[in-house]
Amino acid sequence: MAYFTKRYHPPGTPPGTLVEHAAAIDQPLRLRLIDYSAAGLNEQDGVSSVQCKSSLTDDACTWIHAHGQASPALMRELGETFGLHPLTLEDVLNTGQRPKVEAHDHQLFIVMSLPAWRDGDLTTEQVSLFLGKDYLISFYNGGDDTFEPVRKRLRADERMRARGVDYLLYALLDLIIDQGFPILENFGEEIEELENQLLDAPSKRTLSEIHQLKRDLLLLRRILWPQREVLSQLMREDQALIQEETKPYLRDCYDHTVQIMDLFETYRDMTANMLDVYLSSSSQRLNEIMRVLTVITTLFIPPTFLVGVYGMNFSNPDSPWAMPELHSYYGYPLTWLAILAMVAGMLVFFKRRGWF
Repeated sequence: MAYFTKRYHPPGTPPGTLVEHAAAIDQPLRLRLIDYSAAGLNEQDGVSSVQCKSSLTDDACTWIHAHGQASPALMRELGETFGLHPLTLEDVLNTGQRPKVEAHDHQLFIVMSLPAWRDGDLTTEQVSLFLGKDYLISFYNGGDDTFEPVRKRLRADERMRARGVDYLLYALLDLIIDQGFPILENFGEEIEELENQLLDAPSKRTLSEIHQLKRDLLLLRRILWPQREVLSQLMREDQALIQEETKPYLRDCYDHTVQIMDLFETYRDMTANMLDVYLSSSSQRLNEIMRVLTVITTLFIPPTFLVGVYGMNFSNPDSPWAMPELHSYYGYPLTWLAILAMVAGMLVFFKRRGWF
């Protein structure tokens, strides 16, 4: 997986420059308009920016959701229609931004990162949010329809529709942050499986999986840590677009970020300990192998010495230094008995000393 996912302009490019990206061709931007109030909800898909602009004059709350990759021309049109700052348009187009909150006159610009599993790899998708007095504009470049659960709540829950767009902002932020729980659940299952491998039969593949897990956790930390700061800034008293009735919900969302970070820190420590366990286990296995080989080598040293001495075959009946055992009638079986006795004696000695 790519760990550097930010799109950027060449150094020296003027601020606010909008550049076409290849992904915009593969997944063009699609606008969905939702006007809602306590009385009901009106939803339109595939609308134009002009239709979205006309809906802002109504008394109802408006949610404009842009799904896909926008072209620079469309971003400029949206910026002129809704009065979006050029620098924020650049941040929306150049995905991979750090989660943050920026105040621009009558708007709040919020960037969040949505973690997700794609083909077995951990990836992140940027979510950009513009909060105004009676409207919320969201940009999402992911492949799936992540915010459908929020739309279902809007259709079914009259109390949610009776609240302002700041509560809708909370609902989106809560969905984004809670995506971290299933991600961490998958990490927990992977850690448990790796622990079983470490106890049974660790291998080079196990070491590779541990390093991959550490890299994924570092990427997740880079996503989750700034999002806690975003929630902290939104709960401040100087945020005029956030009503006091919504701040308790944001505090609950902030608590979720704290829980996720606690789980993350626990998993990171467990992963670091797993690497130590792997190294200790590999060292222990090597020591056991060396001990077995050493015992086998030691067992063969005395027999080798014995057969080496009697394999010299110096036989001269007139020499006082000749080996008398060379012509012994029971020499061969006696030699085997001596070898077996030496091996058995060493095995008993090693067993009593606890060497194997």
